[in-house]
Amino acid sequence: MSVTEILSLPHAAAVDVAPAAASGLWRRLWQHNEARVGLIAAFLLLLLAIGGPLVLPYDPDLPDYAAALQPPSRAHLLGTDHAGRDLLARLMDGARRSLGASLLVLSSTFTIGLVVGVVAGMAGGALDTLLMRIVDILMTLPGMVLAMAVIGLLGPGFQNLLVALIIADWAYYARLARSYVLTATQRPDVIAARLAGISWSRIIWGHVLPGVMTQMAIIATLGLGGMITAISGFSFLGLGVQPPLAEWGSMLSDARFYFPIAPWLLLAPAGLIFAAVLAANLIGNALRDLLDPTE
Repeated sequence: MSVTEILSLPHAAAVDVAPAAASGLWRRLWQHNEARVGLIAAFLLLLLAIGGPLVLPYDPDLPDYAAALQPPSRAHLLGTDHAGRDLLARLMDGARRSLGASLLVLSSTFTIGLVVGVVAGMAGGALDTLLMRIVDILMTLPGMVLAMAVIGLLGPGFQNLLVALIIADWAYYARLARSYVLTATQRPDVIAARLAGISWSRIIWGHVLPGVMTQMAIIATLGLGGMITAISGFSFLGLGVQPPLAEWGSMLSDARFYFPIAPWLLLAPAGLIFAAVLAANLIGNALRDLLDPTE
């Protein structure tokens, strides 16, 4: 087969089949039992985060001490906390921070790692060595320790927490991206493109990035549950969201003092964290099953 024939096949498939492949993937995900459960749970959580605050009449941050620690009732479906704030309203408001922050950190680390890994893998030489030594230095420290060190320098706060997690996690994705790029450059279509004198930008966008992004997307989806747990854990320790703002981890921290008399304060945010992590893991496992036949 000639160089021209090898080059024409991947491009034709990528251009003509991409929309059908995307719709086919959603259909296959829905037919996957675990993925179906995860997708339904993810949809309900997103609905809770996006639409919930528009429905309830309560201000999630406004205290009403006369209504403190009320059990679930028609007025307050999940009861109230120690400051008399509606628990359901705070769960919905906190969902935007817990889920939104997790997606923001994950997309940021994914993008930074992808760019650094692709540049290092495709450039090689001194630039590759320099970027990978930076990655090696960051990866010698456990991610949580590095994040706590950054928070120690910047101070507690939700934005500082997100910056710390991005700094702590991007190196992992950069290392993965570089590994996938080096593997991709040995494929016949990439070798043929280089022999044909195709520009590096076209090779990267047309031959290397699609496969690399697919493999990294599987890893990122599997890592979403861990990111939700990390953000909630740091907020539980008081290093993330600051009062009176709601976030599932900080709500757990407040609820632990009142568990004997108001268990709903702890069970509700804990249940949502569990559901979010479970949904992310189910979808990630299904994507791995469908897109990575080597596993």
